[in-house]
Amino acid sequence: MGRHPARDIIVVAASAGGLMPLRAFLGGLPADLPASVLIVLHIPATGGHALPGILDRSTPLTAGAAEDGERLAHGRVYVAPADHHVLVAGGRIRLSQAPRQNGVRPAADPMFQSAARYGGPRVVAVVLSGTLDDAALGCAAVERCGGRVLVQDPDEAAYPGMPASALAATQHAMALPVTDLARLAGQLASGTEPDSVPGALAADHPADGSVRFEG
Repeated sequence: MGRHPARDIIVVAASAGGLMPLRAFLGGLPADLPASVLIVLHIPATGGHALPGILDRSTPLTAGAAEDGERLAHGRVYVAPADHHVLVAGGRIRLSQAPRQNGVRPAADPMFQSAARYGGPRVVAVVLSGTLDDAALGCAAVERCGGRVLVQDPDEAAYPGMPASALAATQHAMALPVTDLARLAGQLASGTEPDSVPGALAADHPADGSVRFEG
């Protein structure tokens, strides 16, 4: 294992079929996680009020609805509120009611892209079960800025569209079962980069534009 700068901003996206893996991911993170965790789960504009409490009971960290102007702190989970995009700027949370992206608000792409602009290599992007391709452009931005991209193994996801789209949009993303995603995210937050991850599938992009996996 190598030592690298700590990746202390973890952004997570989930949609259809994503609540259970999201709870499992949060439950697998260490109580002393030296990182902030920001979450977008696609929810109706009038719903989702119970989500922060559900996630708070699922993790050893402290979870709550993201608030505008709140400073990022380690060990905290910030949950996107209904009908608001969550952005990262200057080390703080910014809430926005800008137009929907990918047909949803909150959307993953604006959160991932703003985190990449702010944090660069400090960012870990995690994509869980969901349909369509929200988070794909955001994952590409995270990777371009030196961050890491992790996705739920599409074969494990109830809806593989979002994980598969993130893999297709990146060059070095890794696909793992959710419990292994949490373990790896914790290692990356502490500044440890494993030389290899057993069972991981790494995207390989041949010249013909297809995507293969090696693992």
